[in-house]
Amino acid sequence: MPATFPKKYSVITTVVSLLCTLLAANCFGQQSTASPNRFKFKTVIIDAGHGGKDPGSHGSYSKEKNISLSIAKKLRDAINDEMSGIKVVMTRSTDVFIELHKRTDIANDNHGNLFISIHCNSSPQRKGSSRGTLLLVYGFHRSQEQREALRENASIFIEKDYKEKYNGYGDNAAVNTIVLNTFQQKYRKQSIQFGDLIDNQFRKTNGRHSLGVKEQGVLVLAQSGMPAVLVETGFINNPSDEEYLNSASGQNEIVRSILTALKQYRNNLEGN
Repeated sequence: MPATFPKKYSVITTVVSLLCTLLAANCFGQQSTASPNRFKFKTVIIDAGHGGKDPGSHGSYSKEKNISLSIAKKLRDAINDEMSGIKVVMTRSTDVFIELHKRTDIANDNHGNLFISIHCNSSPQRKGSSRGTLLLVYGFHRSQEQREALRENASIFIEKDYKEKYNGYGDNAAVNTIVLNTFQQKYRKQSIQFGDLIDNQFRKTNGRHSLGVKEQGVLVLAQSGMPAVLVETGFINNPSDEEYLNSASGQNEIVRSILTALKQYRNNLEGN
C-alpha cells in the first residue's frame, strides 16, 4: 500500500511545485522570444486625477483637475501615435467626477497592464516654495487591499489553463496566498521600476527637481490589480511650477518623459 501523508505535507508539496512552475515559466514577464506565450504588454490605464465637483489642489489661477486632464489626454494621444498595438483606457476624458473605487474598477475590468495616475502636488502654504516632481507607488502596508484587487484581476485568470499551470489555484487557500503574494511582489517591483524610469526622464532629460519614488498608502494605487504609479507632475501652488504645468511646452515635456519611460518599460517586460 502506498504511503499516505498528512494534508499539510500535500499543501507544502503543492506550494513547492507551484514555485518551481512560476520560476520555470518566468512569471515576471521575461519569457524567451521563442515562447508562443511570451508576455505582451497590451493595455495602459490613464487616470486624470480629480474632476467635476472635485477640483483637487489650487494654484493662483489654475486647478489640478484641469491640468491633470490636459496632460492625460496628451499622453493618450502620444501613446496612440507612437505605440502601435497598445490600447489606452481613460478613467475620465471630460470634466466629470469619478469616485476612486470606480477608477480602479475601470482599470481592473479592462485588465490593464499598467495604471498611470496624473496629479499635481501642493504644499500647505497658499503660495509655496516646494517644487518638482514625485512618483508614488502603493504602500506595502496597504497590501491586503491590493491583494483583493489581484484576486479579481490577476493575470493568471486570462490564461486558459491557469488551474493546471498554477497547480490548484482557486481550490486551496494556501496555494492562493502564495500565487497572490507572488503577483503582488511582481507588481510592486514593476511599479517601482516604472517610477524610476519616469523619474530618470524628469531629472536627466528635463532637468526637473524631483522628490524621487516613494511608497504611500494611496487608495487608487492600493486597489489596482496591476503595476501602478501616481505621477505628481509639480507643485501647483509654486508660481514657477504652476506656470510650467499650465504651459504647452511644460505639458509636452511631461508627456514626452512619461512616454519614453513607458517605451523602455514595455521593452524591458517583453524582453526586447
